[in-house]
This record gives sequence, C-alpha cells and structure tokens, in this order.
Amino acid sequence: MATPPGPSPGPVTSVPTCYRHPGRETHVSCVRCGRHACPDCLRSAAVGQQCVECIRQANRDTRRPTGIFGGQVSNRPVVTYTLITLNVLCYVVELAYPKAIDYGEMVGLGRDPVLHAYVGVALGDWYRLLSSAFLHEPPDDGIGLLHIVFNMWALWVVGPALERMLGKGRFLAIYLVSALAGSVLLYLLAPFEAAIGASGAIFGLFGAWFVLSKRLRLDARMIVGLIVINLVISFAVPGIAWQDHVGGLIAGAALTAAYVYAPRESRSAIQIGATVVLLALLVAGVVLKDESLLHQVIVRF
Repeated sequence: MATPPGPSPGPVTSVPTCYRHPGRETHVSCVRCGRHACPDCLRSAAVGQQCVECIRQANRDTRRPTGIFGGQVSNRPVVTYTLITLNVLCYVVELAYPKAIDYGEMVGLGRDPVLHAYVGVALGDWYRLLSSAFLHEPPDDGIGLLHIVFNMWALWVVGPALERMLGKGRFLAIYLVSALAGSVLLYLLAPFEAAIGASGAIFGLFGAWFVLSKRLRLDARMIVGLIVINLVISFAVPGIAWQDHVGGLIAGAALTAAYVYAPRESRSAIQIGATVVLLALLVAGVVLKDESLLHQVIVRF
C-alpha cells in the first residue's frame, strides 16, 4: 500500500533536565560549568547564576584573609566562647564533686587534708600548673561566685577583640601561656601556697591588650587603669596569689610583643620561636624548682 505524500516528521528534541534532579525540566544553566540546573540548585552570583557545586569549589579555592599580625580572620570568637564554656563546666563539676579542687589546685608541695596525701608539682603533678586555671572558688569560700563571674566577665570583654586581631591560634597561645606563667611564678616564689582561678590568664590578656594598644597607637588609659586597680587589689587583699597575676601579666605582654612587633618577612618564624622559648624558660624554671624544693625537704627531714 502506498504511503500518502505529506511532510516528514522532524527530529525529536528532548527537554533538558537538572543535573542533580533528572526528573525536573529546566532551560537554565550554570554560567561556570554550563550544566542545566533547577532553581533549587542554582545560586545568584555577580554574573548570572551558578550551580551549588561550582559555588562550593569557588569557596574552597578562595584564599581566606589574614589578620594584620598573621592568622586567619574570624568574625566569631570561637576560642573565647569555648574557654568560657570550659571554665563554667569545670565550675559545675566542682559543685557536684568538691574534691575536684583538691585534685586540680595549684600547689608546689603540701599535704592535702582532704586527700590525706602529699601532693604538688614537685611530686610530679605538673598538670596542676594548668588545671588550676580552670578552677574557681566555691560559693561558700572566699569571694565565692564573684571569683568566676569577674574572670569570665573580663574574658568576655577583652577576649573577642583580641581573638579577632591576633587570630584564634595566637590568642589561645597567649591565654594558656599566661595561665602557665602565673602558676610557675607562684611555684617559684610561694611553693607551699595553694591557688586556683583563671586570673593569671586574664592578666595575660590585659597585658596583651596594653601591648596591642601601643602597637596600634590606641588609647591605652582604660586598660592601664584596669591593670593598676587589679594589681593594687592583688597586693592589698590577703589570700590573693599576686604571683599568679604578675606572672600572667608579664608573660601575656611579652608574648604579644613578639607577635605584633615581628617583621612581616619572618613573622611566623619569630612568633613560633618566641612561644617555644617562653615555654622552655617556664619548663626550666619548674625543673630547677623541683630539684631545689625536694632537696630542701630531704635535708629538713
């Protein structure tokens, strides 16, 4: 049977679909890779629209801005908030288990009446040099809640700005090294006294803020007044470990000076080197004090 004459059918064209959702038809494509994508898989860009895969790749390839003293810029003070959280959590542990203070307080050498044992850094409890910086006075002792409230308030006030300008790593290094230096100076000058609190680290941040203010030519009168007032309180009020405060202040200021005055060409090397040297000096001081203190005890008994 003959086929009646007529127009021949044209080629069948398929409608493009989204590369992530094959069931969705779309006529829009990514300006970078050219793949068709549905509205859920596209994002507005400076020129046209890009698919989510190209956006992710661009974010990975983009170099993050660095701070004026090195380190990545962060708009969220993660380290500050983490330190505050750790201090509060440790305080909750203290309230639930009061012996935590006896196990973690800073003491060079002494007999703990609660643990019924001799304890201290001289006997190998080096962890006390840092653990004591996360403990605070219980509500029924000393100034009670004001101890942790003031320290955390100070950390909340000065921490975020310092973290943004110095970077997370440098800020954390200043905080921990200052806490360690405060404990070491207390150990060197008053090895038989016990102390707890983040005050050494807080004074270290005060010192860091002063140095940073001088480096950026900012008004430093407020931080100077805060340091002077707290030092006067440290020396005037009995029962306060002023050695911890002074040690933290000196270490925080010294380490920050190395961070912010280091020349750009060798900044990282100088900053790392200064941190290592200061830690080495603190360790050497503890080792020498261990030997001297144990020798005195042996001779006495």
